[in-house]
Amino acid sequence: MKSPLEECAKDEPFHIVTPLLESWALSQVAGMPVFLKYENVQPTGSFKIRGIGHLCQEVAKKGCRHLVCSSGGKAGIAAAYAARKLGIPATIVLPEGTSVNVVKRLQGEGAEVQLIGKNWDEANLRAQEEGHISLVRELKAALGAPPGALVLAVGGGGLLAGVSAGLAEVGWQHVPIIAMETQGTHCFNAAVKAGRLVTLPSITSLAKCLGARTVAARALECTKEFRILSEVVEDAEAVSAVQRFLDDERTLVEPACGAALAAIYSGLLGRLQAEGHLCPSPASVVVIVCGGNSIDSRELQALKAQLGQD
Repeated sequence: MKSPLEECAKDEPFHIVTPLLESWALSQVAGMPVFLKYENVQPTGSFKIRGIGHLCQEVAKKGCRHLVCSSGGKAGIAAAYAARKLGIPATIVLPEGTSVNVVKRLQGEGAEVQLIGKNWDEANLRAQEEGHISLVRELKAALGAPPGALVLAVGGGGLLAGVSAGLAEVGWQHVPIIAMETQGTHCFNAAVKAGRLVTLPSITSLAKCLGARTVAARALECTKEFRILSEVVEDAEAVSAVQRFLDDERTLVEPACGAALAAIYSGLLGRLQAEGHLCPSPASVVVIVCGGNSIDSRELQALKAQLGQD
């Protein structure tokens, strides 16, 4: 028999309404108001709990008694957290080389951990983006008026697809999405340029959480329905953005999130304005701070040393 807490968990969302805060430092760099959507303060440390949590609740209602999730890290933590809340066991399959901190977090959630494969694709992540729509609903409630652009990082494409659906739901489908990747994980950018899905031969970027060799088909379809600007930055720009964000906001995030923040710090936003892709004077820009599970101060210093950054 399920406990009252476990029964309640089937109905109450596992994600929280995260803060949307204006950043003075990033606004100064961008020359316009920049708002940060702090998804890294979700109970599981990233936006993944929105979609994965929703999916786990749905399958639990249908009688699921054991959750199995293959993941690059953040999705696995979300699944393990949801399983614990639901009172059912979970097995999380991760790529070899996954951060020790992530493995410990999963084990702390009571999950069985298996390390198989070298990247996100080989671990065969299959997440649902429905829950990510809630993020846009929160933006609508907090801002009222649509922002001039929305910046996010792209891995497998679930967040991009979910945010796109959310924009359509709230009537903001005209808002440009700046979809950021690092060189070496740029499967979405390659697909956009080719006009078809492209499989990268390997993942060579340090931003392992963006490590999908092929983006979801739905993400590519979104380029036909929404204003999506696909941009790629180097690892050095992403890691530099992580350090600058730590200095500016006292918040440590992963290089995957650094890819999104690099849109501000690298001057990319200004270039897109100059090229006419963005409004010259947008009311604001929102950056989704997607997560910070797989990094600590030692890891950041190691990444900087690897890139020759002081």
